[in-house]
Amino acid sequence: MFHLLDLGDSIGVEGHLFRTKTNELSIWVEKIFFLSKALLPLPEKWHGLSDVEVRYRQRYLDLIANEESRQVFVTRARIIQELRRFFDARGYIEVETPMMHPIPGGAAARPFITHHNTLDIDLYLRIAPELYLKRLTVGGFDRVYEINRNFRNEGISTQHNPEFTMLEFYEAYSNYRDLMDMNEQMFRLLATNITGSTTVKYGDAELDFSKMQRLSMREAIGKYWPAGAGEAPTREKLAAPGGAQEATNRYNLWAKGAGAPYAAAKGPLQDGQWTGLLFETMAEDQLVQPTILYDFPTDISPLSKQKPEDPSLTERFEIYVAGMEVANGFSELNDPAEQERRFLRQIAQGGDEAPKQLDADYIRALCHGMPPTAGEGIGIDRLTMLLTDSPSIRDVIFFPLLRPESGESSSEAHRA
Repeated sequence: MFHLLDLGDSIGVEGHLFRTKTNELSIWVEKIFFLSKALLPLPEKWHGLSDVEVRYRQRYLDLIANEESRQVFVTRARIIQELRRFFDARGYIEVETPMMHPIPGGAAARPFITHHNTLDIDLYLRIAPELYLKRLTVGGFDRVYEINRNFRNEGISTQHNPEFTMLEFYEAYSNYRDLMDMNEQMFRLLATNITGSTTVKYGDAELDFSKMQRLSMREAIGKYWPAGAGEAPTREKLAAPGGAQEATNRYNLWAKGAGAPYAAAKGPLQDGQWTGLLFETMAEDQLVQPTILYDFPTDISPLSKQKPEDPSLTERFEIYVAGMEVANGFSELNDPAEQERRFLRQIAQGGDEAPKQLDADYIRALCHGMPPTAGEGIGIDRLTMLLTDSPSIRDVIFFPLLRPESGESSSEAHRA
């Protein structure tokens, strides 16, 4: 029978255990059972499966042939277990909220649209669970978290997949500074428990999670201002009317000659939007070591509470590691009148990523009173990239979205 077996076939055996002369535990086979036949040859396991395209499209072969790929996904599962343990120990309750929303909201992104036949209404795959989780906070669930999928109808890159996993959590009677402190503890603990150290290798960098530098967005622009672009703008100049646009124009003049990324504005921008555009263009990828970037302009933070001493800024932060945003959090705006005004402003500005209608039920929920609350979202896929030294988000998602193979229609790819 053995001559009928091929590499990849599944068999069962009966017999007794024994150890060889080299002390290797083995089975003395007395009966053999054929379980399933491999009709296609497996990749040569000694050298592994190196074709990246095949690894993503046929993940089952990747897992069979490449032990390092298998370990990435085992580590991903451990990361999620550690995060659950962290929040459960702090009295958070894990919840589930709808995946299909009547109104897209909670983040600025283009949604996927579907249709419910019985109700004859369009629904949107959620771009974020934020507004539903905050409804639970209104209802008296003071500490909640959810680990689940978000969907954004956007481009694909080494850092973006249209379907991705987020941890999102909310804590009543706290603010963004409380969450910044908690994040430093959480990331340090997570790195230690997953990798055995607070220092993690990612590409050519050694990431130190034992501490996080903190910079305001305006400080980051000044700190990473290109030397050849003239005097760096101060926080005061960026805060002045027209100051961020003027700084962007100066940066662009330098970028044109230096071949650096260009800060391209799509239509007229407000002061805070110029600040955000300038930061994303010239400073974001400089944040290699774990960094908490805080005090975002109100113009780009429609769900965040304003700073009492400076209404042009909000109590918002993001965490950057290796030039990637991995978390976004803020003190939640709980003033229903101000929230409605900002929603209407977003709608009036228009654009593919802006909401098209007001979420009146969320405003109604706020009218019943949401306590002071801070919330945050963390990208599980990007976090896994960092803790497994994976250069692409496709390396940490079992089945990433790919173009149909050449000569194959989308429907054929689905059936395959």
